[in-house]
Amino acid sequence: MRLLLLVRPTMGRGRLGQSQAVLILEDELHRTVTSSVGRALDMPKSTLSRRVNQLERRLGVRLIQRSTRQFQVTEIGQAYYRHCVAMMAEAESAEDVIEQNRSEPRGIIRLSCNTPLLSFWVAPILGRFMAQYPAIELFVKSYNRRVDVINEGYDLALNLCFPPLEDSELVMKVLAKSPHVLVASSAFLQRFPALKLPADLSDVPSIVWGTTQSHYSWQLNGPNGETAQVRHAPRLVSDNMAVLKSAVLEGAGIAILPRTIVKDELADGRLLKVIDQWHPIDGVITAVFPTRRGLVPSVRTLIDFLAKSFEEYSE
Repeated sequence: MRLLLLVRPTMGRGRLGQSQAVLILEDELHRTVTSSVGRALDMPKSTLSRRVNQLERRLGVRLIQRSTRQFQVTEIGQAYYRHCVAMMAEAESAEDVIEQNRSEPRGIIRLSCNTPLLSFWVAPILGRFMAQYPAIELFVKSYNRRVDVINEGYDLALNLCFPPLEDSELVMKVLAKSPHVLVASSAFLQRFPALKLPADLSDVPSIVWGTTQSHYSWQLNGPNGETAQVRHAPRLVSDNMAVLKSAVLEGAGIAILPRTIVKDELADGRLLKVIDQWHPIDGVITAVFPTRRGLVPSVRTLIDFLAKSFEEYSE
């Protein structure tokens, strides 16, 4: 992908002088892009290049490194791009917000969601949401990685994560806590009956959600506020929560799993809690979006609907 700087003339004499900068993403060769941009602005290529040069001189920095065959946006140019995009998004959404508030929420929402979160929690919520708001369309993609909301073009990202939460320039709203439990099958615990303390878990076969690492450690919180770090060597590592649950049910090892996805098995005795007085860290379900100001009604409606649904779900 290449970044291209567009410069439109403006009549104002404010801080931007005689130029207003707009940056776009374009996946074409520089010559083709420049031609298409010139046509879109009804501006010759030479005029467009001159405007870019004027903007660089006024700012006193090089935004684009040019050669005869290609160009590359500089680091400061990319930073300038991000701020320009934010300003333009705010300006363009202002009237849309007012207009859309006059009627029912509508439009397309591009949503990314952590795969287990989508499978076990969010899928039925989205079905109810679409039934209640027929004018809203959803594009939903599941991932087992952290999504770049802005650069990948999403309006909203839902994540299942664990404290401490990462710092981000994006807005993060905590929708709910996800209590986790350390569980094993009854048949497995018959083979390992002497599990009384966290230290007893180090040599026990474990099953882990995530990716391969050089070492693995669980933090467990005790009844009197103490903590214990349990080093262990998993037999199975997977980013598929359904695979982990099946393996635990078959007696392959112990695992820390969201309580929501094993509550039926805990109720009927197919799974049992291990060292019940010690608890894993609870997960957190978050919604991440680019900005709170100017948030379109459809996205705001979905966030509020999710928060209310998770609250009812945890009761």
